[in-house]
Amino acid sequence: MSGSRPPALPNLVRLDTLDDPRLEPYRDVRDRDLSARDVFLAESESVLRVLLWRGHHPVRSVLLSDSRAEKLGDLLALVPAGTPIFVGPQDRLDALTGFHIHRGVLACAARVAVPTLPSLLAKLPRGPSTLVVLESLTNHDNLGAIFRNAAALGADAVVLDERCCDPLYRKAIRVSVGACLVVPYARVDGVRPALAALREAGFTTVALTPNEPATDLRDFGTARPDRVALLLGSEGPGLEVDTLGAADVRARIRQRSDFDSLNVATACGIALHELAHR
Repeated sequence: MSGSRPPALPNLVRLDTLDDPRLEPYRDVRDRDLSARDVFLAESESVLRVLLWRGHHPVRSVLLSDSRAEKLGDLLALVPAGTPIFVGPQDRLDALTGFHIHRGVLACAARVAVPTLPSLLAKLPRGPSTLVVLESLTNHDNLGAIFRNAAALGADAVVLDERCCDPLYRKAIRVSVGACLVVPYARVDGVRPALAALREAGFTTVALTPNEPATDLRDFGTARPDRVALLLGSEGPGLEVDTLGAADVRARIRQRSDFDSLNVATACGIALHELAHR
């Protein structure tokens, strides 16, 4: 876009120095350090759009390369007044963060309180509902992809046990294309202890497993209950034996017998599609 300029906004700040204290969350980024400070970073234009249009997290600041600022005037107009939009050369941004910013767009936003399982269940719509319940998922790519599946295929919320990784980790948000910012989620201390609360709320708990004995998911989906909590375990080990045994139903996706199980995010997408279209 030859000759274009960043939009004329009162909160636009030229990044002539890296000494501004408001840049501290971006400095030599270590996402795990940010969780203790109640902020997180969101990366890419598509994620920033979700954050500003549909997200529930207050934006603290935005960091853009010159080339991106020139093209995002409509989006930057949505940044709340008084929230700084830092703009500078790509190499200066990379020097600040210690990594190459994906397509020159990064934002800092505030975390909000994560609801308990009872409060999450109380906010669900009455009648038919689908939950995704995750046990020991520690891969940010898989977690982000599962949130994206949940958003696209109509799951109402995600439940994470205490060992699952952070949905507001920068990579998880980016892989989810912002779904981690809009799909409600709760944390629990163990999936198995949470099953009683799910049943009390009318959910049939369905443990997804590649192993027999298990009901073919297509057969289960034909007469699925109104409220289903789909349980998925970590890549490789899957759900713990005790969790499998405590679920109301064990279900499997039919596949070739001479190949290993599906990726957990892929399996989640297939299962949600199956349940959503019955």
